[in-house]
Amino acid sequence: AADRAAEGLISHHLAVWRPEDGVLGEEGAFREGTSGRRWIIDPVDGTYNFVQGLTWWCSAIALVDGEDLQFGAVYHPHDDALYVGGPHLSSTRNGVHIAPLVDRPLAEVCAATYLNPARIDSEVAAAFARAAQGAAALRMLGSGTMDAMAIAQGQLGVYFQHSVPEWDWLPGLAIIEGVGGAGQQIEAAGVTWSVAGAPTAVREICSRLAGR
Repeated sequence: AADRAAEGLISHHLAVWRPEDGVLGEEGAFREGTSGRRWIIDPVDGTYNFVQGLTWWCSAIALVDGEDLQFGAVYHPHDDALYVGGPHLSSTRNGVHIAPLVDRPLAEVCAATYLNPARIDSEVAAAFARAAQGAAALRMLGSGTMDAMAIAQGQLGVYFQHSVPEWDWLPGLAIIEGVGGAGQQIEAAGVTWSVAGAPTAVREICSRLAGR
């Protein structure tokens, strides 16, 4: 109910303020636009955490123009923290610029990730293991976009997960790119993996996923 209510509120405001733009929301909001721009909405990322009273969840949105990511905005209610940034827009937290991301190899960083238990005995799990084994540590915290905020602030090093929809990928990627981080999607084990964070760690994750 919270997911749908939040998405409805965002969609309503966009219809008033940006009627020429398209909309795509996780909970079903959809509108074709005429401008070539589209807003990607994730009203509650980390829904399980939200329901269970854990604080690692957020609301997120991204703007794309054609295929080009323009910027993302992420709000973390627990910390009253608003993140805004993009490939050509220096990322900020509550209006204060976030320090540039320090590039580090995979062996020196903590990787945020997720693997559904149903995939444990699959080719996907084998690719996952190849990538995970190169990291200094792993965390599965339950919100990919919040993981991206931690990466942008230097608290985590890299993120990787397979089969990530646009609303779980683009807002966080925008903030990471706004501090000089990198993002890449790669096919491995029959699925698409999304990888973002310190550029060197991203390259190493992608190489390991591909079995190189």
